[in-house]
Amino acid sequence: MSCSVHAQLPTGRPDNVTVNGIAIARDEIVREMQHHPAGKPIAAWQQAARALVIRELLMQEARRLDISPQPLTEDGRRETDEEAIMRGLIDREVVVPQADDETCRRYYERHHAQFRSPDIYEAAHILFAALPADKDAYAAARTEAEGVLAALVARPESFATMAEAYSGCSSAAHGGNLGQITTGQTTPEFEQALGALSPGEMCAEPVATRYGFHLIRLDRKHDGKLLPFELVASRIADYLNESVRRRADAQYVARLISAAKIEGVELAGAEALRVH
Repeated sequence: MSCSVHAQLPTGRPDNVTVNGIAIARDEIVREMQHHPAGKPIAAWQQAARALVIRELLMQEARRLDISPQPLTEDGRRETDEEAIMRGLIDREVVVPQADDETCRRYYERHHAQFRSPDIYEAAHILFAALPADKDAYAAARTEAEGVLAALVARPESFATMAEAYSGCSSAAHGGNLGQITTGQTTPEFEQALGALSPGEMCAEPVATRYGFHLIRLDRKHDGKLLPFELVASRIADYLNESVRRRADAQYVARLISAAKIEGVELAGAEALRVH
């Protein structure tokens, strides 16, 4: 295993990596590379080396502050002593203010779109099934869809009958009725066409998707509503607290980096500030 991994390393051997005079073994960096996939081996090496440098910095600081491990268990997995020590260090040294009610309300007011229940559509369709890769079949499906659409324009009340006769979807047994659907339940093309219709309206032309061509009719639309602040307050607080925590962790690691002597790898940019 080690031979195959070493064979992927760049021919120009990277510099030795040290943190405050403590060397990080090349073999350790090689093992860490599996967690940092990259287009080129040297990029994976550098990412792995950065991760291990940050870990070493945190462990050195934890030893200086005499932090002992107190492992936690979550979802059946117990932290390693090293993970517990680094978490203990961050918990002790990084003070993160919690989002208060006013901050959460301000975020809520500025991001109403995130807290709306989805629009609900009651729709029907007729699917002329064909795969785009089969150009002849796809073209034939379009032609057939256009013919049925012309007939429906003349006799819109025959939609259910046409669906039973022509649709390649299981909804054909129900006259093409799809029931209630919301965002994300259909293809983007179908969803866009459906959203452009008014209740009672049928699409003006067949709608192409990866499944073939659709004739779509919107029967009813129930607009989504803004969820009450009280219903989403805890979700907003969790999001804001996590965002602040990540920034504070990055700033703490940046301070450790600035005070350390690191050789063999550069720690610059946001990637270098991730706490692993």
